[in-house]
Amino acid sequence: MEIELKNVGKRFNRDWIFRNWSATLNPESAYVVLGGNGSGKSTALRVLLGYAPQSEGELLFRIDGKKIDQNQVYKHFSFCSPYLELYEELTLDEMAKFHFSLKPLLPQMDLAHFAEYVHLEASRNKPVKYFSSGMKQRLRLGLALYSDTKGVFLDEPISNLDRFGIDWYRNVVQELRKDRLLIVASNKQTDEYFFCDQKINIEDFKHR
Repeated sequence: MEIELKNVGKRFNRDWIFRNWSATLNPESAYVVLGGNGSGKSTALRVLLGYAPQSEGELLFRIDGKKIDQNQVYKHFSFCSPYLELYEELTLDEMAKFHFSLKPLLPQMDLAHFAEYVHLEASRNKPVKYFSSGMKQRLRLGLALYSDTKGVFLDEPISNLDRFGIDWYRNVVQELRKDRLLIVASNKQTDEYFFCDQKINIEDFKHR
């Protein structure tokens, strides 16, 4: 998966979130979009996902050199954000079964063991609404990282995680990052992007 940006910009009303962003993002590197709270880094991630339209410029998506229509990009990406809604009436096992019916599980993984992968096996039959914020975030991360997708987008991935959860995230993201376009949005917490070799500061694109 490759994303090419040509002078891409996004604004709300008269305020530009970023402008004149040109780059080519591919799986050879892992990327982090850095910025403080309210800086627009999450908006930038949504634009890259195709969830939010850019206000100017051109955004191109390719898989193995073949152009992908922007309206079809969502099929090839998985996304995690602490604000992403879960179906809280479902149990963990039901949530996993539903999610992976839409986006397949990585072929080396077994759906029957998903609860173990996210270290929530004791809660596999519990409705998600009874999960703590940290348990929900681990579930979101597991659904994104274990999906068989070409790209993975993580918005502030260690939000609400305790030290155990952070260490779990660090291990899993290292294990599953190979041959995938991986982009993180972070407010400069290094545990979130320790594996990223390309840093993009959203402030650099605000006043161009």
